[in-house]
Amino acid sequence: MRLATTVLGSIRQDMERDLREINRAVVDGVRDSGKGLKQDLAKQIVSAGLGARLSRSWRSRIFRNQGLNAASMVWSKAPHIVSAFDRGVVIRGRNSRWLAIPTPQAPKRGVDRKRIHPGNFPESRFGKLRFVYRPGRSSLLVVDGVRISAKTGRVGRQLKGGMYTKSGRLKSGVSTVVMFVMVPQVRLRKRLDVKLVAQQWAGRLPSVIDSALSR
Repeated sequence: MRLATTVLGSIRQDMERDLREINRAVVDGVRDSGKGLKQDLAKQIVSAGLGARLSRSWRSRIFRNQGLNAASMVWSKAPHIVSAFDRGVVIRGRNSRWLAIPTPQAPKRGVDRKRIHPGNFPESRFGKLRFVYRPGRSSLLVVDGVRISAKTGRVGRQLKGGMYTKSGRLKSGVSTVVMFVMVPQVRLRKRLDVKLVAQQWAGRLPSVIDSALSR
């Protein structure tokens, strides 16, 4: 009787030890899969040409929970942007207004140091924006009377006294520069496939857990 109790106790200890090892492997495998998913989603963004900054918006977190029900959550800190490129959407101006798309000549930041738009455009430096309506084509917002560097191509400050000399001739090196292209809407083509990457890692999960179990 004592021998049977000892054997049962030993079997129970072995089973508990094996269960702990399996639970550890599940947690490790789920965590590794979450990290792998996050890395592949970041790579997908870079490959789509959407920039390293957006790729770094992905986060992952492991929930160990109890027993064998560990979970890993992967999310983006820029969900609206990721969702737009994941679905492919049409972006329209608010209240049927125009969308202002900055040109390469426009400054990157406005007077509030935020991303440039007509509302924060530094008119004290470049002058007032002028709306140019073009029937059947995209309209424009331009600035007049600015110089463009022949060496760098950068737009300089607006010249005092306007674009023309007293004799009515255009001043040398002075131009009208397009700062924004105005369009009623923009269609973003689908450039990401978050679901596909998630499904791929879900299919790999058993093998990842098996690898973790052998460590």
